[in-house]
Amino acid sequence: MKVLVVGSGGREHAIVDALSRSPQVDKIYCAPGNAGIASQAECVPIKDTDVAGLKQFAVAQAIDLTVVGPEAALAVGVVDAFREAGLKIFGHTQTATRIESSKEFAKQLMVKYDIPTAAYEAFDDYEQARAYVERKGAPIVLKYDGLAAGKGVVVAMSIEEADAALRDMLLDASFGQGRVVVEDFLTGPEFSLMCFVHGDKVVPMPVAQDHKRAYDGDKGPNTGGMGAYTRMPFITDEDIAEAMKHVMLPTAKAMVAEGCPLSGVLYGGLMKTPDGVKVIEFNARFGDPETEVVLPLMDSDICDTFMGIATGEEFAAPVWSDDATLGVVLASKGYPGSYDKGFVIGGVESLSAKTYHMGTARRESGELVTAGGRVMIVVARAATLAEAHTYVAKEIEKIECENLFHRNDIGYQAFKK
Repeated sequence: MKVLVVGSGGREHAIVDALSRSPQVDKIYCAPGNAGIASQAECVPIKDTDVAGLKQFAVAQAIDLTVVGPEAALAVGVVDAFREAGLKIFGHTQTATRIESSKEFAKQLMVKYDIPTAAYEAFDDYEQARAYVERKGAPIVLKYDGLAAGKGVVVAMSIEEADAALRDMLLDASFGQGRVVVEDFLTGPEFSLMCFVHGDKVVPMPVAQDHKRAYDGDKGPNTGGMGAYTRMPFITDEDIAEAMKHVMLPTAKAMVAEGCPLSGVLYGGLMKTPDGVKVIEFNARFGDPETEVVLPLMDSDICDTFMGIATGEEFAAPVWSDDATLGVVLASKGYPGSYDKGFVIGGVESLSAKTYHMGTARRESGELVTAGGRVMIVVARAATLAEAHTYVAKEIEKIECENLFHRNDIGYQAFKK
């Protein structure tokens, strides 16, 4: 088989890596890919949102299966275009992707179908939103109603912080013109439950937890994710069963009832509250960096799962290892604010742990250099989480670069006594 992966980050590198383990796959292309992906796939310079370019390439190369990574590609209708051309593709249609691309659509769906989530109101007027926030008080959660690369959410611990976020989203239109969803603040540990979905069939993957704040101790600004791990002791099998029964399965059925069935990955950003599991957010694709710690645990052929969903045929539940994984992101100093690029990265070839590239490039001289905010994630798989944590720490010491930083406490909630 010839497979095309759409995207250019760590998530796509993990997908390419999983596909490379399939005996069915002879050739992998990645559009546009990155310097790390290039070691396992042929990178082609086509933007992930260039629907016509991607379709033209898939037809010309007789691609057997396309797997879409980023939400932006789904939101511009790449799946719709491929299906119309008779091409097999893994991912949701443009209308189904609204479960991520519109926070308000997702909230309305949850309310209509009694899927547990925080109470909310939506606004496009700053004064009305400000008055609502004043009335509700802090802490309170504000979400830009659209795609914002994982950065359009503010958990405001004060009215002043909430007001600054409202001004940013509604008056300054930092993410573009759009509405803002204002939600009640929930408490409890967060976890990510990704599921393979086709219509009303929902198959869970191992749960993971990512770390959004930039610095140790969950300090600093929100990022796209500074690391993730699996096998959290505080999320039990009963919690997962509750999440499947009351959240993931009802959501898949609700989308079928609404005439926009899911066909790909449904990501549930969930919280274990004192009142049960509730939805923080939905994403319409593999999470990042969760994918980088979940897919290395798959012991079956991911191609069977992708193809089963892409063709609408019955697909078997994947086989997962009981091991634990832990991944630490190395980011450019200054991220998520402004940062410089082009710093040489050494020592990566000596790592024995999986290393998925997020923002790297290769000079004509062959040197690997930084080319993004999040640069790479180092992932260890071991029998226990503690072993994985130790393994990653030792591996990161081998990387030589003067402009990278990382968190040292990924997985800390699992190590609390």
